Amino acid sequence: MPRAGLDPDAVVRAAARIADAEGLEAVTLARLAGELGVRTPSLYSHVGGLDDLRRRLAARGAGELADAMQEAAAGRARGDALRAVATAYREYARTHPGSYLALQRAEDVAGDAGARAVRVFTAVLAGYGLTGDDAIHATRAVRAALHGFAALEAGGGFGMAQSVDESFGRLVALLDVGLGVAKP
Repeated sequence: MPRAGLDPDAVVRAAARIADAEGLEAVTLARLAGELGVRTPSLYSHVGGLDDLRRRLAARGAGELADAMQEAAAGRARGDALRAVATAYREYARTHPGSYLALQRAEDVAGDAGARAVRVFTAVLAGYGLTGDDAIHATRAVRAALHGFAALEAGGGFGMAQSVDESFGRLVALLDVGLGVAKP
């Protein structure tokens, strides 16, 4: 019989807390069971093992990131929308490092949640006149730039004295200019 108050969402929330505090590799079924006060086999009533848990964690992260970017973009266009979305992306990667890593490692980023994140990017890019295949290519470029920055920042890859915030602002400004002339 499942423990009262324990359901798949509660299990994934606990996994996210562990991942964000201690790193994604700290999320094991044994560690999670200990956190939730149950025996490891009890988790199988809620998730289908570690791979399923990580897929669910990625889906949760993709949904949270999509929500943050959508909220940031609301009422904004072009460069203002791009800056807001980029800042939300960076902030999510900083404050939810384990969940962010889970969604980056997922082979299929969580169906609807992943599609929502892409839709936020394509909506911003429509302001630059980029639609269809052009928007997909631009989405990939923007995501690669933002993820690269977030990964370097998380890994301590910016050791020089200059402001990392200023570097980020300059990256977004470069993207803004590039997107304005991106149509081949």
